[in-house]
Amino acid sequence: MQKVLSVIIPVYNMEKYIRQCLESLMIREILDKIEILVVLDGSTDRSEEIAMEYVAAHPDSVRVISKPNGGHGSAINTGMDHAAGEYVKVLDSDDWLDAYSLQRVLQLLREMVNDGTGLDMVISNYVYEKPSVHKHKVMSYSIAIPKDKIITWRDFRHFRVSQNLLMHSIIYRTKLLRDCGLRLPEHTFYVDNLYAYNPLPYVKKIYYLDVNLYRYYIGRDDQSVNEAIMTKRIDQQIKVNKLMIDSYDLMNIKDFKLRKYMIKYLAMMLIVSSALLVNEGSPESLKKRDELWNYLRNKNIILYNIINRRRLGKVMQMKRKSGQKIIIHGYHIFNRIYGFN
Repeated sequence: MQKVLSVIIPVYNMEKYIRQCLESLMIREILDKIEILVVLDGSTDRSEEIAMEYVAAHPDSVRVISKPNGGHGSAINTGMDHAAGEYVKVLDSDDWLDAYSLQRVLQLLREMVNDGTGLDMVISNYVYEKPSVHKHKVMSYSIAIPKDKIITWRDFRHFRVSQNLLMHSIIYRTKLLRDCGLRLPEHTFYVDNLYAYNPLPYVKKIYYLDVNLYRYYIGRDDQSVNEAIMTKRIDQQIKVNKLMIDSYDLMNIKDFKLRKYMIKYLAMMLIVSSALLVNEGSPESLKKRDELWNYLRNKNIILYNIINRRRLGKVMQMKRKSGQKIIIHGYHIFNRIYGFN
């Protein structure tokens, strides 16, 4: 039977979490319609042993692919190379999917495949889960995107500052990812931003299903979104920022609302990097902040001016001590409201 959905699970030493991740997919009614690709990225713990239990129990639905360590992006690339489903979803191995929502998504995808609709992208909500403090926050798009019908970028409404289409909220048509030539850099953190950004100009038909599908676990000390880890890996963040700047001349994106959204996303990434660098506060970090904005200005002066005209764009480039205090204060307020570090 043709698989409707390939779920790619990149794994690096996640023996503590992978069982919950895989269990969330063990739904009898849909197992024959999904392909679960567990990509072991040089793991040295019991992750493979645990994953092989599921291969033994469900050989037609679960596969394990082993490869030398190449990082998150490399594991996603490998999963894409092997994906046989009509659609593809990336699920990090410390996260999980909601059973009811997944069945709703599969029902929609089956209908689209059977009708030959050629749907390019499905969007659903995701939930920040922080079990240690019994806290969760739903990131919904119901205000910004019309639901339960096929739409285009022209139908999108205003996105709030905290609303962005992340890897957690996106399901792509597999052929679209191959047609756009998406390949994520190896040994690089934060490539999920490239995954959620680079294919967008190829997306024409979109469907928003208002369900809370993806459960994003927050709480590991070594998690890539932990503030201390993000500061330590800031060069990786800057690298991804520059790759996003290089990927398109956004002024050539014809669809106005798509162009507006991609500028917003890029601006958000630059602002996060700038805030982390200013918060760290060393002369070297402040120099990196200035170099990042100069990189954008030298690459695309029109785009630089658009982002710089925004209040946050201007604030993030303040050089005086008073301006840097404003940045740090604003960063911590934003982190308390939206952050789950």
